[in-house]
Amino acid sequence: MGLVLDTSALIQIERTDGILGDALAAYEKETVVIPAIVWAELLMGVRMAKGAKTAARRRAKLEQIRLYIPVIDFDAAIAEHYADIFRESSRKGAMLPQNDLATAATARALGYRLLVGAKDEKHFRLVQGLKLVVLGVE
Repeated sequence: MGLVLDTSALIQIERTDGILGDALAAYEKETVVIPAIVWAELLMGVRMAKGAKTAARRRAKLEQIRLYIPVIDFDAAIAEHYADIFRESSRKGAMLPQNDLATAATARALGYRLLVGAKDEKHFRLVQGLKLVVLGVE
């Protein structure tokens, strides 16, 4: 089994002064990945920093993460799941934000669980076949 990291989980770890390795210790035997769209969202935090020092600190943290956790490209197989999830959720009248749709599609395409922050699970629960893990909730 594997684990896909959502931006909300990574932000929750950072905001609680947690250490990523400690937060993921329970999943050490699993393959852990970051979808390209999550990587882009994290880079937005670097680009939107209020100063060069903050941007450099954030970028250094991200590069440390990327040394240990690969970034997964959005490919044709993930695109198929993206389109299916879009169709399924639109028929229910419950649209996911586009970036979260791409993240869910990545997890579902890989057959991995999706790790989300405690405040961001509700709309992910609408995705059929998505195995969800909420950070800090076992």
